[in-house]
Amino acid sequence: MAAGLIRLHFHDCFVHGCDASILLDQTPTIRTEKTAGGNNMSITGFEAIDAAKARVEKICPGVVSCADIVAVAARDASAYVGGPTWNVKLGRRDSTSAYPDVAVTDLPSHNDDVETLIKRFKGKGLNVREMVALSGAHTLGDAQCSSFRDRIYSDGANIDGAYAGVLRRRCPLVGGDNVTAPFDPVTPDHFDNNYFRDLMRRRGLLASDQVLYSGGGVTDGIVREYGKLAGRFRDDFAAAMVKMGEIQPLTGSAGQIRRICGAVN
Repeated sequence: MAAGLIRLHFHDCFVHGCDASILLDQTPTIRTEKTAGGNNMSITGFEAIDAAKARVEKICPGVVSCADIVAVAARDASAYVGGPTWNVKLGRRDSTSAYPDVAVTDLPSHNDDVETLIKRFKGKGLNVREMVALSGAHTLGDAQCSSFRDRIYSDGANIDGAYAGVLRRRCPLVGGDNVTAPFDPVTPDHFDNNYFRDLMRRRGLLASDQVLYSGGGVTDGIVREYGKLAGRFRDDFAAAMVKMGEIQPLTGSAGQIRRICGAVN
């Protein structure tokens, strides 16, 4: 669940800011982000957020937003699996709308090249170093076969042969789209810097992972640094998560404090 909760915060903040819009369910007047490209069948953690919200509402109804709960859950998920912790700034309010079209255009894709990734993150106020640090969240969790099939069957020049062979046994050329593989096959449920070491071995799971280390690219030096200095990665990841959590928050009288995270009041 840790990977899912961290990813939920990321996918919320990158779509119209950190406003819990990703939690809204489909209604006659709301088009949900949950089934938009990049989210459909791959976003998890909703039940955990709903459970936390229900308990908080019993103690202090109408005070703590769903957006803040998502932000705190991401921090606690990181700490729970051995990752860094950080001070979460609070005071966000919840959106009354969802933005599926923005999810399609603004969320990173598994096929993005490094220039596109840099542009996407820059558009959210995040620099290259912060982009690489946040990509390190892929030290946790897994991805669906449909998102890495092209890489393991056609990207022979930039993937370790033995690693590709292992993945092909899990992910067939046809079918099995929802079969998953871990980003970090050694410690998939523990926060560490193995993700960056794997990139240097050409063992990035997604094409958008491996483009961070190409043997001469703009981000290669940062990958090497994080692969060598686990503490530096942890510190930079925590700082980048704080900054990401400040993307376009609703404050003051904007938005609302939803009573139920999946629906507007």
